[in-house]
Amino acid sequence: MAIIIKTREEIAMLREAGRVNAMALEAMGHAVRPGVTTAELDAIAEDVIRSHNAIPVFLGYPNPNPRHSNRPYPATITASVNDELVHGIPGPRVLKEGDILSVDCGCIYNGFVGDAAFTVGVGRVSEEAARLIGVTEEALYKAIEASRVGNRLGDVSAAIQEHAERHGYNVVREYTGHGVGRDMHEDPQIPNWGKRGTGIQLREGMTYALEPMVMAGRPEVYVKRDAWTVATKDRSLCAHFEHTIAVTDGEPEILTLL
Repeated sequence: MAIIIKTREEIAMLREAGRVNAMALEAMGHAVRPGVTTAELDAIAEDVIRSHNAIPVFLGYPNPNPRHSNRPYPATITASVNDELVHGIPGPRVLKEGDILSVDCGCIYNGFVGDAAFTVGVGRVSEEAARLIGVTEEALYKAIEASRVGNRLGDVSAAIQEHAERHGYNVVREYTGHGVGRDMHEDPQIPNWGKRGTGIQLREGMTYALEPMVMAGRPEVYVKRDAWTVATKDRSLCAHFEHTIAVTDGEPEILTLL
């Protein structure tokens, strides 16, 4: 494992990339409503990113499955609806009242990556859906709070798992958070499950994306025929939140804020 410790200057650049990415996410959040297509949201994000002299980092990203190496990711955002957990490809799908939508977005600005995600209800959603969204976002902030010098990676992962399971939910096992810097995926991998007191010790200057992925039902997932979209096998609702953060000598800093 080769973890790249960032300088204060590099963290400042990551903060700028994160700000551009946050603007794209905010613009999409304002546009989410019944009748909007996921392709329209994708166009909004790409316009914001490119108008700030940044580049969509997901667009053209290689498929991790060697069998689908000829199918790079075709869009600026991932747009995953209801039982789709992550990596949903935006297109003509029309959002309906009561859907829940998970949007992930990333950009490269001056050579550094911003990466963040949120889940939002479309119009009025069920009490069950609203509770799932709230608990998943809370799990993200539990993990951020645990991201302190002297803690271990297992403490961060356990914070996510414990909060989700305390509320009767499950966390995904196959997909993880990850280091972020000049590349979107750096070491370390940060699972959404773990044991406190285990794993590498956190150091000032580490930068990584925390991304709780939480299911209302069973944790098993599969990849759809488009070779990208990950969905729950039991068709249960799921939610996904993400921020890129920096470990500092004090409070952890969220780098993907406006």
